[in-house]
Amino acid sequence: MVNVMFVCLGNICRSPTAHGVFETIVSQKGLSQYIQCYSSGTSAWHIGEPPDLRATQAAAQCGYQLDHLRAEQINSDTDFSQLDYILAMDSNNLSALQQLVPDCFQGQLALFLNYHPNTMTSDVPDPYFGGEEGFNHVLALIETTSHHLLTEIIQNHQLPNR
Repeated sequence: MVNVMFVCLGNICRSPTAHGVFETIVSQKGLSQYIQCYSSGTSAWHIGEPPDLRATQAAAQCGYQLDHLRAEQINSDTDFSQLDYILAMDSNNLSALQQLVPDCFQGQLALFLNYHPNTMTSDVPDPYFGGEEGFNHVLALIETTSHHLLTEIIQNHQLPNR
């Protein structure tokens, strides 16, 4: 099993969107038995809360469901040995993760947008304080990146390419 965790600050906008989109794409490819998705935040602000309604609505308009997700916090109690990919939505969260992840971590710790083929930025912008357009932009970035991430995971782990 390949375990992928998406991480942003509060785990209510960007990382649950990535979680829901990637989980759907994995399922559509018939790879759910090989790849497990998770999401969390580096802060404890929203633990137990559902994703932001604006993120849920933008995702639903494109056929992705986020309703089943609840905010969690990644912390030193997290079982990092079970994770193969920890993907931060921005450089601030990547820095926080670098301080948290144990030296023995064998997986990939990187920025999510490292898997995007054409982006001019390394950070998925936080849409929380903006309007609907920001959530749609984030969703588009996540969709493109998720397809490329899945291709890399399939290749790196010799999974069936369906």
